[in-house]
Amino acid sequence: MTSAVVVGSGPNGLTAAVVLARAGVSVRVVEAADRIGGGARTEALMRADVLHDVCSAVHPMGAASPAFRQLRLEEFGLRWRLPELDCAHPLDDGRAALLRRSVGETAVGLGNDREVWQDLIGGLADDFGDIADDVLGPMVRMPRHPVQLAGFGLRALYPATALARVFRDDATRALFAGVAAHSFTRLDRPGSAAAGLMLLAAGHRQGWPVAEGGSQAIIGALAAALIDAGGAITTGMRVERIDEVEPADLILLDVMPSAAVGMLGDRLPTRRARQFARYPHGPAAFKVDYLIDGEVGWSDRDCARAGTVHLGGGIAEIAAAEADAVAGRMPARPFTLVAQQWLADPSRASGSVKPLWAYAHVPHGYTGDATEAVTAQIERFAPGFRSRIIGSVSTSPAEFERGNPNYVGGDIGGGRNDLRHLLARPRLSANPYATGAPGVFLCSSATPPGGGVHGMCGYRAAHAALSYLSR
Repeated sequence: MTSAVVVGSGPNGLTAAVVLARAGVSVRVVEAADRIGGGARTEALMRADVLHDVCSAVHPMGAASPAFRQLRLEEFGLRWRLPELDCAHPLDDGRAALLRRSVGETAVGLGNDREVWQDLIGGLADDFGDIADDVLGPMVRMPRHPVQLAGFGLRALYPATALARVFRDDATRALFAGVAAHSFTRLDRPGSAAAGLMLLAAGHRQGWPVAEGGSQAIIGALAAALIDAGGAITTGMRVERIDEVEPADLILLDVMPSAAVGMLGDRLPTRRARQFARYPHGPAAFKVDYLIDGEVGWSDRDCARAGTVHLGGGIAEIAAAEADAVAGRMPARPFTLVAQQWLADPSRASGSVKPLWAYAHVPHGYTGDATEAVTAQIERFAPGFRSRIIGSVSTSPAEFERGNPNYVGGDIGGGRNDLRHLLARPRLSANPYATGAPGVFLCSSATPPGGGVHGMCGYRAAHAALSYLSR
């Protein structure tokens, strides 16, 4: 019987394992930590009855993922839960731009930008069911829907700041910039519009949901699907060299390229080893988990109904903060993302005590303490927020990396997201999952389509491995 070992139990590693197991391969997943999940874990950080997501929290791409749909994770307990509003972006003048699942309702709320939003974002949302499989994979290949993909690609190649000029209102521009900033990259560079367009189109199709019970529920469903297909999982086994695992026909690595170099050693072709060793990483996240009593206290009351709130002011301020983070400078006001998961999933909270999830974009490997900067950004749009804090836990870039070695320097996105590395991730190839070592494949977020809890990197890598077997 064909055998496979998957190193790493994040969403991509587990997705790859399920695909292989359902294809009749004998699969074992090995994980260095005592718990599976990578960044998709949930813990009671400060109180046993209040749940905090350790890293990933809100999942528009997870709900829209072709891989997760094909794996039928709802049959293994995964339940998506949606807030009333997907996202809010408050401004200093008291207004907030609101993202709803409905294209029409969102457009109505954007006033003068109603028709442009319906044409630009609504059109992409209409096409998303067709193009999702094309855009969530290597760019160097023949697309299944070339016309629709070309329409997306022409817009995605724009800098986010340039594409935002099609909107008349400052609030709409800020909303678009905040979504585009999820990519941790400069917003005035070509290709930086891509993430904003993808997340908005996916959101209008599936919403911006959370997993009931916490992001760990996604991992639980993947693990259950793997066991159901005959696979096995071993935790507490750190792999430094690939020879430490049993011989197998296939080896899939849910690790960063630099770690793959150390694991594979002389098995890697020299040129590939150099490429992997030079793989660049992007800015970092600095996270603060708050325990609060009552509501956040947003100035714009609609923000209290939004599962996600983006804090960064107008588009110019967001673009400047992202440019600083990319250049290695700590922004005075870092772009900050806040999640209020209890709105969609009340099981996260206990009475009036709630978990508030927040992180800021900071320079790669940032060694300072950004707790006050994150708190100040929330206080800026929710005066009196500090008085509602019962406790907090901060996670620095170094602590992110200690908790998950894939988060090199605090880079939770799996590598730099500029245009070059959207196309060549980790290298320019129609099969970027192949390492060059026979039977060994990379399936981490360093491969297309990149970061996020969607499993598509693992899904693509597993199919590349199955194609290798059939040669």
